[in-house]
Amino acid sequence: MNKRPLVALVALGGLFVALYLTLYKLGYIGTLVCAVGSCEKVQTSKWARLFNVPVAVWGVLYYVAVLGVSLAGLTNALSESRRVSLVLSWMTGFGVLFSAWLTYLELFVIDAICQWCVVSAILAATLFVLSLLDLRDVSHLEDEVVTDAAAMLREARVGDQISNTGEVSRRAMRPEE
Repeated sequence: MNKRPLVALVALGGLFVALYLTLYKLGYIGTLVCAVGSCEKVQTSKWARLFNVPVAVWGVLYYVAVLGVSLAGLTNALSESRRVSLVLSWMTGFGVLFSAWLTYLELFVIDAICQWCVVSAILAATLFVLSLLDLRDVSHLEDEVVTDAAAMLREARVGDQISNTGEVSRRAMRPEE
């Protein structure tokens, strides 16, 4: 069973956190509810923008993209696709690295912690682990399919007349006479 439903659920949680921070950054929310740390100090620092776009907006885009890929990967056509698992693994791997960078900035440059940023970093790490588990499950599924196909070919005695790969090549080059 793939882990994509869990990936979608965690991404949805991350989307809510990123939306909350985005609404604050855009001025729709007066103050952040922050029981631990200094969320406003982090959110008003110069590091809260990347390419003149609030980091929280980048978070919304990231979580929407992960949610979209994970939901697409639940369709019948893509439910066993290794490519979807690879894309999720790469996307969430980037998310973990970016979250690690932001956490470094909070701890050592801004000298403040935002509880919502920590929650987002934990969700990003969770997404990465789930994506790797999904990739492992889909890869095992592919191995099982190959093993089953080989067993079916052996049972059907396909290739019994061919003794080696050289013979296969000769037959491919010269049609049967």
